Amino acid sequence: MKLRLAIAALLLAAGLITQVAVAEDIDGVQEHPLISRYPGQEIRWQHIENYLPYRVPVGPVTGYRAIGDWIDTEGRVTRTFYRYQGTDRTYSEIYKNYLDSLEAEDFEILAKGISADRRGGDVGSNQWMEVMFRQNPANKPGEVGTMFSGTSSSGGAGSIVARKERAAGIVYALVNVEQHSSNYVGTLIDIIEVEAAETGLVAVDAEAIGADILEYGRVVLDGIYFDHDKATLKPESDEALKAIVEFLATQPDKVFYVVGHTDSVGTFSYNQKLSSDRAMAVVDTLQRDYGVGSERLQPHGVGPLVPSYSNASDAGRAKNRRVELVERLK
Repeated sequence: MKLRLAIAALLLAAGLITQVAVAEDIDGVQEHPLISRYPGQEIRWQHIENYLPYRVPVGPVTGYRAIGDWIDTEGRVTRTFYRYQGTDRTYSEIYKNYLDSLEAEDFEILAKGISADRRGGDVGSNQWMEVMFRQNPANKPGEVGTMFSGTSSSGGAGSIVARKERAAGIVYALVNVEQHSSNYVGTLIDIIEVEAAETGLVAVDAEAIGADILEYGRVVLDGIYFDHDKATLKPESDEALKAIVEFLATQPDKVFYVVGHTDSVGTFSYNQKLSSDRAMAVVDTLQRDYGVGSERLQPHGVGPLVPSYSNASDAGRAKNRRVELVERLK
């Protein structure tokens, strides 16, 4: 569900609107499908880059033009500036509805803050926004410039930094809202869609396996690859297999399940057998080629029964085709 629906629903439930106003946008803009406007907002500026580094601030100002905590990322960046014209809504109402909607859509809120006077160095303050925009400048001119220029009737401001893990990859959302004047609320929404690593370049290591086993009791074995629709391991799997062996050597008294998973394309019986065969292929290879004891690993296949993501998209199905190592009690 798009966030526009969540925002509208919240407003309707509160009795604040009876219908969503039709906005008049500038030409040539296209609203991002992930996060949509507060009812009545107009798109007045937009800049999209297919690939761009972006610094995501997740802490307060800690010094002169400095924020202490950042997440450095890169990917497709969509920056959209909205204007709300009128005196019937305030920056705090718009801020609250975006925050509620992000939380309702299971975004992880990394940082947030709202300030009536914009003073100090907390998230959402003038200082914080200034540092954030210096690191991620709006290089394309336009009405977004109002975010950096006050008026005689300027009011408060607020910022939200959020993250969500999707089948297609991690996405960051930054929402900055400011009361530019008594009848003008500006909102800049930045969406950063992190590019996934190229297939075959990422594999688990022993440390990552141990950390996930300790916290979750299971770990997805990234870097295990099979021929299409077969249980034949590809040579590219060697790095991940070596990492598994290294981890097992650090835990000589523990035993594990090796669990195969598939997407939901095809019949259940076919997928269950394929997942079982793939789990067995991993175990056989570890025993035959790497000397892992037969008592350490027990293969099982669960087919499409435990998806990580929706099978409705290619990205979701790709994530669901996986092999996991699961701790087994003796």
